[in-house]
Order: sequence, then structure tokens, then C-alpha cells
Amino acid sequence: MSLEELDQEPFSVHEFVERLAWKTMGSKAGSNPEDFDPMKLHTAFEKMIGDLQKKNEDKQKRIEQLENSCKEEEKKHWQRVMELQKKNQALYTNFQKLDERISYVATKVVHLGDQLEGVNTPRARAVEAQRLMNYLAEFLSGEALKSAILTDPFQLQLAADIIQKLHLIALELPVGGKFDRARQKIAEKYDNIERELIGEFKNAHREKDLKKMKKIASVMTNFKGYGQCIDAFITESQRNAFLKPNIFDDVLPLCEKTNEVVHAVFVNPENVMGKFVQNIFQTKIQNHISKELGDRSDPVHYLKNLNDLYSRTTKLIGELSGFKFGNDSSLLNKLTRGIFQSHLDSYIDIETRYLRDRCTILLHRYYESKEHQKKQIQSGGIHDLKRDIQAKIGKANINIGPAIEDYGGEIFLSEVDAINILQETKMAFKRCQMLSNPSDLGKNAAKIFDVLSQYLVIEHIDYALELGLQAIPLSDPKTEPEIYYFDVINQANSLFQFVEKQFMDSLVPLILSSPMHGVCLKRKRELREMLETKIDVGVDRALNSIIGWIRHILSTEQKKTDFKPETDDAPMLMLSPACEKVVKFLTKQARSIRRSVDGKNIDVVMMELGKRFHRLIYEHVLQFQYNIIGAMLVICDVNEYRKVVKEEFQVPLLSRLFEKLHGLCNLLVVVPENLKTIITGDQLIELDEAVVLSFLERRSDYRTAKIASLIKR
Repeated sequence: MSLEELDQEPFSVHEFVERLAWKTMGSKAGSNPEDFDPMKLHTAFEKMIGDLQKKNEDKQKRIEQLENSCKEEEKKHWQRVMELQKKNQALYTNFQKLDERISYVATKVVHLGDQLEGVNTPRARAVEAQRLMNYLAEFLSGEALKSAILTDPFQLQLAADIIQKLHLIALELPVGGKFDRARQKIAEKYDNIERELIGEFKNAHREKDLKKMKKIASVMTNFKGYGQCIDAFITESQRNAFLKPNIFDDVLPLCEKTNEVVHAVFVNPENVMGKFVQNIFQTKIQNHISKELGDRSDPVHYLKNLNDLYSRTTKLIGELSGFKFGNDSSLLNKLTRGIFQSHLDSYIDIETRYLRDRCTILLHRYYESKEHQKKQIQSGGIHDLKRDIQAKIGKANINIGPAIEDYGGEIFLSEVDAINILQETKMAFKRCQMLSNPSDLGKNAAKIFDVLSQYLVIEHIDYALELGLQAIPLSDPKTEPEIYYFDVINQANSLFQFVEKQFMDSLVPLILSSPMHGVCLKRKRELREMLETKIDVGVDRALNSIIGWIRHILSTEQKKTDFKPETDDAPMLMLSPACEKVVKFLTKQARSIRRSVDGKNIDVVMMELGKRFHRLIYEHVLQFQYNIIGAMLVICDVNEYRKVVKEEFQVPLLSRLFEKLHGLCNLLVVVPENLKTIITGDQLIELDEAVVLSFLERRSDYRTAKIASLIKR
């Protein structure tokens, strides 16, 4: 086996030993144990160990040789480094000397330059003065100009430089004499060159020659007509622009394009850009807006246009805010105010006047469609007093109160027209936010809310409640009352909820940070309280009318003989005729209330009606004497009342009240000996003794059966 295997990568000691053993013993030693010769393997291992030790010694010698060689090389390296350091120090010294020499020479050169400039400047000035005097002499000679510069159209910029200087000289010449003619000719030439420069500038602009434009603009900075040059640039830049129907779509692209040209041509680009935008606003945009808003005969069209144009203008201002317009950071806002100020000052007056007119038209159209002439309604005070007196003396056929008119069940509330009014005010709030000055925003929004409150809440909802109040039958009706007031309540609540939603969604964000927030909240609360007061009055009247009719049924239909027949062979009825009519009427009214009233108000109204109905039935039952047949009938009647209350009213407390009443009626049929047990039972134990006794006294056998003494024992 060769030792070269030790130099192979990767090297594994385990594999090396395995290969050595395999080569020494051969392949048969693994399959037949008898062929295994350990001494042979031992000898091979000893030989390989000896070879490895020898190889190790050779490697060690090689390492020592390399280390000695490396030390020699390192020594030579440090010697070279020391030599380089010495050379570097010498070079640094030479560099310092050279730098000092250069500084000395530069000082001499600067001094020499100053001396040369001191000599050359007066000479150059003298040459320039002589040149200008020669040109001035031409103007003083009275003859036609002969200098090539002043007459050659291709040397216009050089001529401009000369004539500008001559113009300054002419201003210093004495007035009168021979200089007046020269001054006039210089002024004429000055104006002529100025016009030619502007003409050349226009041509260069049309040819998009920015270099030539820049040269001419630079020359024109010293001329009085530099402003005319800028005006010419503005005019040429707007040539063939604003071709779209919407002028605002052209402004931003034009400004972006022009801004690049301005910065490439003019030395004061920000001021030029400011004049450019100012020209667009004060001519193009202002003319467009004046044309669009010139006709105020149609307020809605005018307001929509004003809002649209102002929003487009403010959007344009935001897009142009990235440009610089000189030192005036508020230029765009000033331009906008200048254009719209007259319209914004009168905006809120036009807005509220339009809303009033629009609401008036909508409501008038609605009442006209119902063939109803809106009238002044008297309420409260003497009016209510007359109504109450009329209810008391109704039997005498004396009419001192108002006539009851139900308008055929019409409730006079239009959800469609209410939504139209709310939509108009919603758009008005949006316009108010856009067009109002921040300091006036809250006040203007409150004015719009006042219009909404007046026309939708007072003129429509409150008016309908007033009509509904007048249509409620008296509390002692002689015919079955038709009560539509609960439908009025339902619709009125729905419409006022729409108002409250718009109050939160559209109005509150506009007034939240202003003093008008508290004012508007108070106003809304007052409106709600006003409507709730009328609703409460109407509900009370409606319930009185319902109970009054039930009382009328009971007083006219219920006979004493129903509960105490004169003969024992009277037919046994399941319900009294009066009970059937009461149940039918009460069921109809309860369902009408449940259909019209929503939320927690249902339970409140049902509770109040149920309590009054319970009191009426309680007092009614105590008016009669009962034998056994009559007692069974009144129990059936009360049970029917209980069923109606439980199924239609759905108020647990009322159900318990009628269960107690039913239990009291059961005392009318219980045999005398069991009365004490019933009275002390769970159902009646909580009742006052006087209440129980009042029912026992209604029994026809109360005295004969000596019931009073039985219940005391």
C-alpha cells in the first residue's frame, strides 16, 4: 500500500486502516476464519507504523526548512520597508518645499494680475468710452446712422447693448440745444430695438429656440420693456391653448410645460411664473366664471355652477401649489378670492332664499294634491278649554267647541316630499362647506338648519300633528270613533328621525368646533320636545276617546238583567253583547296602535290604555248585583277582556291586573263556606280587604248567606 494515499483529500483514518488490513489479509480472511493470520496483520501494521514515523520525520525537517526560509524573507521585507519610509520622508520634505514655492509664485502672479488689471481697466474703459462717443457722435451729426452694428439687423443684440448704454448717457445730457435732437434719435432707436428684440423673442418662442430666447431675455433685462417681453412670452405660451370645453383641464398641463421653458429662459423664473399664473386666473378663468355665473335667474343652476366652479378652482390651486411664484406664498388664494369674492359674499342669502322657495313649492304642491287649503290652527289655552267643555256638555246638544274634522283619515305627512326637502338641504350643507369662509361656516350651516326646521319640522310635521289633534274625537263620543292619530305619530316619528340623522351626518361636522354647535343642539332639543308634547297630548286624547266609547258601549248595551235575570229560566250566554262589542272595538284599536307606534313607545301607550281599560272594567263590574248565572257571565266577560289584553297588549303587568280582576269575579260564584279559603289564597291575599269586600257585596246572597260574618271567622 502506498503512502501517497495520505496526501489525498478527504483523508479518513478509519478507511486507511481498513484498506491496509484488507490488502494484507486478502478477501478470503473475511469469509473463512481459519485463513486469518494475526501475525501477518501485526507485521503489516508494524511496518506501516515505521513508514509513517519516517514520513513524519521527513515532514518535520521540511517544516523547519520552510520556517527558516520565512524568517529570512521577513527580515528582507522589513529592510525594504525601512528604505521606503526613508524615501517617503524625503519626498514629503520636497513636497513641502514645492508647495511653498507654488504659493510664492501664485502670490506674485496675483499681484502682477492686479497691476495689469489696474492698468488695463482704465484703458478698457477709455476704449469703451471712445467707442460710445463715436456712436454718440453719429446721433449728434444729424445724418443717417452709418455704423454696421447699428444698421445691421443680424447684429441686433450687439446694437441693443450699445443703444442701452447710449440711452443712459442721453439721460445725463443737458436739456436744450443740439442734444435734444440726439436724445430723441437715441430714444427712437431704443424703442425700435426694443420692439425688434421682442419680435425676435416671439419668433424664437414659436421656433422653440430656447437658447436664443434666453439670450434675448438676458439682453432685455436692462431695458424698460422687459415687462413687455414677459407679457409677450405669456401671450405666446397661451396661443392655441384652452381648446377644451372645460378650461380647468388645460391649466395644469400648460403650467407644467411653461414652467420648464421659464426656468430655461429667464433669470427670475419664479416671478415670471407668478405673472403667468396670475394672467391665466385674471383673464381666462375669470372670464369663464363670469360667463357661467352671469345669470342668477335660476338659483339652483347658479348654486350648482358656483359650487362646481369653486371646487374645481380649489382643486386647481392644490395642483399648482407645487410651483413657486416668487415671494408671495398666498398668490393663488388671493387670485381665487378676487374672482369669487362677490359671489361668496352673497352665497348664503341666495342659498337660504332658494331653500325657502323650494320648500314652499314642495309643500304647496303636496297640500294642493290633497285638495287641502292650509289653515291657521289654534291650539292650547282657550281652544283646549272649549274642547273640554264641549265634551262635558255634549248631551245637551250645545256646540261651543271646535268642529271635529278627520279629513277622511288623511294624515297630511308626505315621506316623498320630506326626503326631497332633506335632499335639498343635504346638498345645501355640502355647498355651505365648500363656499363658506371658515369663520362663517358654523353660522351659515345654522341658517340652513333653521330653514329645514321651519319648513319640514314646523310647517309640515308639527302642522300634521296639529291637524291630527283636531281630528281626534271627543272623550265622550256618541258614535264609534275613527282614530287616525296613531298613524300620524308613526309617520311624524319617522320623518323626525330623518331630520336627526341629517343633523348628525351633515350639520354636526360643520358646526362641531363653533359656538353654533350648542345653539343648534338646543334648537333640535326644543323641536323634539315640542313634537313630543303634542304627541303626548294627542295620545291622551285618543286614549280618552277609546275609553269613552267603551264606556258608552257598556252604559248603553249592558243591562242589569244581564247579570241578575228576573227569571231562573233565562238563557245562559257565553258572552254579553256589550262584551262582544267592547272586545271587537278594543282589538281593532290595539292592533292599530301596535301597527303605528314603534319601539318602547308601544309598551308605554299599551300600558296607559290597559290601565284605563282595567279601571273602567273594574268600576263597571262593581255597578251590578250578581246571581249565580250573572256571575258566570261576568266571569266569562272578564276572561275575554283578559285574553284580549294578553294577546293584543302583550304587557305582563296588565295581564296580572286582569288575572287579579278575574280572581275577584270568581268570588261571585264561590259557595259561601269556601270564600275565606279563596280570599286567603295566593291570588287574592295581597289585595286590600275593602276591595275584596266590595266584590262580595255584589253577590245577591250577600245578606241572606251572611257572608260578612263567614269571612270574619
